[in-house]
Amino acid sequence: MVVELSKKVKKIGEDDPRRIAHSFKVGLALTLVSVFYYVTPLFDGFGVSSMWAVLTVVVIMEYTVGGTLSKGLNRAIATLVGGALGVAAHQIAVLCGEKGEPIILGLFVFILAAAATFSRFIPEIKARYDYGVTIFILTFSLVAVSSYRVDELMQLALQRVSTIVVGVATCLCTSIFVFPVWAGEDLHKLVAADLEKLANFLEGLSTEYFAEKGEVENLESKSFLQVYISVLNSKPTEDSLMSLARWEPGHGRFWFRHPWKQYLRIGALSRQCAFSMDALATYITTYPNFMPSSDPDLHLKIRKTCQEMSSESAKALRELSSSIRAMTVPSLASRHASTVVATVRKLEDVLSEGNAMSDVLHLATIASLLTQLVVRAREIAGSVEELARLAHFKRFDPIHEVTVKP
Repeated sequence: MVVELSKKVKKIGEDDPRRIAHSFKVGLALTLVSVFYYVTPLFDGFGVSSMWAVLTVVVIMEYTVGGTLSKGLNRAIATLVGGALGVAAHQIAVLCGEKGEPIILGLFVFILAAAATFSRFIPEIKARYDYGVTIFILTFSLVAVSSYRVDELMQLALQRVSTIVVGVATCLCTSIFVFPVWAGEDLHKLVAADLEKLANFLEGLSTEYFAEKGEVENLESKSFLQVYISVLNSKPTEDSLMSLARWEPGHGRFWFRHPWKQYLRIGALSRQCAFSMDALATYITTYPNFMPSSDPDLHLKIRKTCQEMSSESAKALRELSSSIRAMTVPSLASRHASTVVATVRKLEDVLSEGNAMSDVLHLATIASLLTQLVVRAREIAGSVEELARLAHFKRFDPIHEVTVKP
């Protein structure tokens, strides 16, 4: 059991070494805020409320900078607003006398807690401020209810708010300045990697299936037929990373108000392309063999045209992936896309030449599915070009571009 656990821990660390750094960051943040409890002058200033700083670090310290910022700012703002409204409710309740005070406080707690809870059903608030609303309800209720028994309410509220702010500030500084993990950068790499996987599928079709001596037996074991599967399930990860990336400040090559939503559009088109790949992969694995034809020349023309479509589409997607990674305007992708369009027209002409379509029906079906896939790839190219425009990707000097061999 110890050996298996050691192997599992080692694999987790090797898969993403940033997890190890994050663990040390949490320990560092907790050590820093615990100083307020250990050092007597600081403890005298904050009192037992110093433990709220420790609790804050444990609760809001997330893996990414965006996650920590999201929770930290939500907690800080919600604590300030909830504490201020709790003190205000206490001041109003005091004016109603000793008998009316608990009634007014209970009424305030009921109204604000009910209204805040209902706001959590609003999609926009649920997506970005759900944690903040929860903290607001907690803070307001604690301050309003405890005000009936606590004499020095303002001092208690200020101590707790200040310690929470200290905890939030410690988390933010640690998360941003010590081996930061940016959700936006992870989203950027994920979208580029998905395009690379789609390109690998098309390249495999070109070299292993449509090639003149391509092997069509035992296709289930071919790795290129499985490479797109992870793209089909990428939406939850993309949505989560995009939501967190919107909280992050400008950093590196990602400026403030970077067009993160455009990555979701590219991701959606990538999944549509992957669904088309899934349909094509299912068909060719179900009916793998090329049937004999009475017109071998026509049969060969269709295969070569499909091979060219796959090859050029793979090159276009690979170029788009590289341009996203390097944050440069895709220059060669449009050229490959134009070649694919010409090839699709050539395929239509070739299919129209067939007198005995029953002989090439199997291959024509594959060509039709491949055409749908190519259309998706062209839409991805347009979406990446829009991203390049919105994010102000760099454009290569045409002189240098000519000297570089493709």
